[in-house]
Amino acid sequence: MVELNLKSVVKRYGNVQVVHGIDLNISSGEFCVFVGPSGCGKSTLLRMIAGLEAISDGTIEIDGQVVNDIPAANRGLAMVFQSYALYPHMSVKENLSFGLENLRMDRAEIEERVGAAAKMLQIDQLLDRRPGQLSGGQRQRVAIGRTVVREPKVFLFDEPLSNLDAELRVAMRGEIAALHKRLGNTMVYVTHDQVEAMTMADKIAVLRAGQVEQYGAPLELYNRPANKFVAGFIGSPRMNFVVGQVQGVDNDSIRVEIAGHQLSLDASSFASVSQGQDVVLGVRPNQLSVSEDGFIDLHITAVEQLGGESYLFGTSSAKLLDDDTLRVQIPGQTRHAPGQQVKLGATQTDIHLFDADGLSLRL
Repeated sequence: MVELNLKSVVKRYGNVQVVHGIDLNISSGEFCVFVGPSGCGKSTLLRMIAGLEAISDGTIEIDGQVVNDIPAANRGLAMVFQSYALYPHMSVKENLSFGLENLRMDRAEIEERVGAAAKMLQIDQLLDRRPGQLSGGQRQRVAIGRTVVREPKVFLFDEPLSNLDAELRVAMRGEIAALHKRLGNTMVYVTHDQVEAMTMADKIAVLRAGQVEQYGAPLELYNRPANKFVAGFIGSPRMNFVVGQVQGVDNDSIRVEIAGHQLSLDASSFASVSQGQDVVLGVRPNQLSVSEDGFIDLHITAVEQLGGESYLFGTSSAKLLDDDTLRVQIPGQTRHAPGQQVKLGATQTDIHLFDADGLSLRL
């Protein structure tokens, strides 16, 4: 197993800098996911690790060795792309063995590796078929198998599930996670889907505009987001943000006014704030509940009934950040309907506060 270190990694295209001095330590055997919106630099960062893009500044270390000037083929890595990139005229077995044959590996060793990988990925019955005769999930297994047979130091995945339908994505998520558990190799996985990140990762790096906003375990990012961007990106549906103002501060409590409602918060849970300071209150849809003593009013404009859970959507007299829609997740089924007016409350421990720069005030 191999440790991966990125130190002040920068990428420029001419005068345009797209990756801004990223520092990351990915421990040996860890499953690390790069997640963020389109254009945030996550695929560029992965390609620099792979050696497919030259870095402009900084260093990349694989197992303690600086690999800045080492060609991609000699880094001991294997990459699975968004497109399957299989040879259509070759059988599954030929696709799996092709890279090893180019390395002039012994035929018996090739047969052993291909057989073991095919059995592990449950494609051993498909070895004589060609890619055109396979389903999307089977083709993706072959693409993964082609990397497994090389026994790389690190696996790199660049949005490998993007071309699959929703049901197959869920199944393949489980298969990749199980593969990691069996092999124990270091894996780096790029996705824009935060559900994939939350369900698969040991550590998540949330990227925005070429910078890492926060790096940590999935539940650490969910429970203790460092800023408003991470809070809104991690979690589905996204966190609600309501604008408020600090009306009073003492040793025990912080009093925040939201559209005429006073909300008292435990001062020991938050960094110091001052009276009159504008803040943004954040609370997740599943942590809001309909309550007569609530501090946010909701005018329901839409209801989604999913059987096991329900969603309320609407507007509020409270100022929502960016005029967003207020979202509430309710366990089970609901009798609420569009046009109704309700009040929403939340427990103190579920409430986040952010300052004017979007930084978390929770200690």
